[in-house]
Amino acid sequence: MNVLTSITVLGFLIFFHEMGHFLAAILQGIYVDGFSIGFGPSIIQKKYKDITYSFRAFPLGGFVSFPDEELNNIDPKDPNLLKNRPIFQRVIVISAGVFANLILAYTILILNVATLGIPFEPEPGILVLATQPEKAADLAGLESGDKIIKIESRTLGVGDLAVSNLVKEIQSSSEKPISIEIERDGIFKEITLIPKKIDGKGTIGAQLQPNIRKETKKTKNIYELFKYSNKQFLSLLVKTIQGYKGLITNFSATAQQLSGPVKIVEIGAQLSEQGGNGILLFAALISINLAVLNSLPLPLLDGGQLVFTIIEGLRGKPVPVKVQIAVTQSSFFLLVGLSVLLIIRDTSQLLIVQRLLNQ
Repeated sequence: MNVLTSITVLGFLIFFHEMGHFLAAILQGIYVDGFSIGFGPSIIQKKYKDITYSFRAFPLGGFVSFPDEELNNIDPKDPNLLKNRPIFQRVIVISAGVFANLILAYTILILNVATLGIPFEPEPGILVLATQPEKAADLAGLESGDKIIKIESRTLGVGDLAVSNLVKEIQSSSEKPISIEIERDGIFKEITLIPKKIDGKGTIGAQLQPNIRKETKKTKNIYELFKYSNKQFLSLLVKTIQGYKGLITNFSATAQQLSGPVKIVEIGAQLSEQGGNGILLFAALISINLAVLNSLPLPLLDGGQLVFTIIEGLRGKPVPVKVQIAVTQSSFFLLVGLSVLLIIRDTSQLLIVQRLLNQ
C-alpha cells in the first residue's frame, strides 16, 4: 500500500507539471492536440474537443503535444500555432511546468506547517540518528539517540552550524583519534572516535542532525506561518540546486547519491509510513526536484527547449533542424542510459533482491 501511495504521488506531480504546460497554452489560445501522462502505448485514451487525453504504459513522465500543421491541415501561418507565437508567449508555455511544480511544493509546505506546526529551536549538541555497523561510530560505541555535546573539550553549539563544525573536524581527522563528550539517558561520558579515510576524507558512518525536539508548536499568526514556510521552501530549493551543481562539477563524488525511479518509490513508501506528514514532505521534495531537473539545459527537458527558444529570439530564426535533432538524440541516449543504470542499481539494492542474491 505504501508503494502504491508513493507511485500515486509521483503520478500526481507529473500530472501537475504537464497541466502547467497545458493551461499556459490553452489560456493563451494556442492549439493543443494531446495531453499524456506516461510514455509508450496508450492504456486509456479519450478525445474531447480535438484534444486527445491519454494514460500510457510507462508513467515515468508525460507530455503536452501540439498539432503538426501538415497532418492536421492547418495553415502554416496560423497565429494560434505555438511556433508562430511571440517568443515571450512560448517561454511562458515552456516554463509553466517548472513553475507549477514550485508552486505546488510551496503550497504543500504551507499546508504541512499549518496543520503540524513548526519545530522548536535547536537545543545544544548534535543528535545521532543512526550508525552503520562496523564503522567508526559503531566501533567506538556511539548509539542512536546519543547527543554529542563537545569535541576535544570544545562545545559544538546548536543547529546546522554545530553539525557542520563536527563534520569538518571529522573529515580533517582521518585515522586520528578524536575525543567527544556525549549525553545518553541523562548521563555524560567520553568516547574516542577514529574516523576512517574514504576518498581522502575522514568518515565515521553516522547519521547526524541538529538536536531538535520531536514535538512541534502551532504558528502564532499568518506571518509566522509564511515566514517559516518561506525559509523551508528556499532551503529545500537551494539544497536541490546545489545537489545538481555538485553532480555536474564533481560527478565521481556525487554519482552514488543519485536516486532512480525505484529508489524514489522506495523512499516515498518509507515516508508514507509516517502518515500524512511523510506523504506531504515526499511530495514537496520530489516536486522541487522535478522543477530543478526540468530546468536543466538538455533538449528533452524544458530547460533545453527554453535554450532553443531564446537562441531563436536572439538569432531571429530557429536553430537549424539538423542541429536540434543531433543534440536531442545525444541527450536522449544520455538520459535513457542514466535512467537504466539507476534502475538496475536501485533494484539491486532492494532488500528482497539482496536476499534472493544471497541465497
